[in-house]
Amino acid sequence: MKKILLTLLLMVLNSTSFAREDVKELPPIDPTYMGEHSMVLVSQRSSIYALVMTTYNRPSNVQLLYKIANKDLALLQTVRDGQLTTIKTKPFNLQRLMRGEEMVIMADVYAGHFARDGMLVYENIPLTFAKKLYVRELDDISESTNKQEYAVIDLKKNYKIYIHKIQQAPSFAHVLGLDLEAGCLTRFRTSSAVPKETELLYKFLNCGTIKPLYFETQDFEK
Repeated sequence: MKKILLTLLLMVLNSTSFAREDVKELPPIDPTYMGEHSMVLVSQRSSIYALVMTTYNRPSNVQLLYKIANKDLALLQTVRDGQLTTIKTKPFNLQRLMRGEEMVIMADVYAGHFARDGMLVYENIPLTFAKKLYVRELDDISESTNKQEYAVIDLKKNYKIYIHKIQQAPSFAHVLGLDLEAGCLTRFRTSSAVPKETELLYKFLNCGTIKPLYFETQDFEK
């Protein structure tokens, strides 16, 4: 009996040891990602999503999409009815979201671009960042070209979000929602490295119902 108990004890200790070895410790949070962060809020039906307003400079040199847990109908209507809704957060470390943490962040909400004549509509409200859907750091990006590529994020049913993979300057940020009825290209050529939004939308014309969410060129000029 003692031998059996000893064997069982050794098995438990060994399994615990292996479990500890399998757990990979993340490196410390990088303080260079600390600061106020600007984002775009977009909606799909009753859901709100946050997109980092990417730039080439840290701490904003990342493409990041998060689902927001929201029960505020007024906020949903603001995002759904506006052409552009942006936020400016209170200081926090963006790398926490890049790692997929769920967290509550305080932010000011603007109708329009917060730095380009946007109007403050909500001040210092809590936003719950519930789920990371996409992250891409701009550490090693391809040279500027007219060959465009999009990442595809699956949401519920047939709805997907397409995110243009930003290249070296000059380039552009482009995000759109698609209620897909057919397959859609994720790689194609355009007339230039920075085409007009109408040309890009034409590329998705036969894919299904298109909802433009965000288009930006000014932050990616050479």
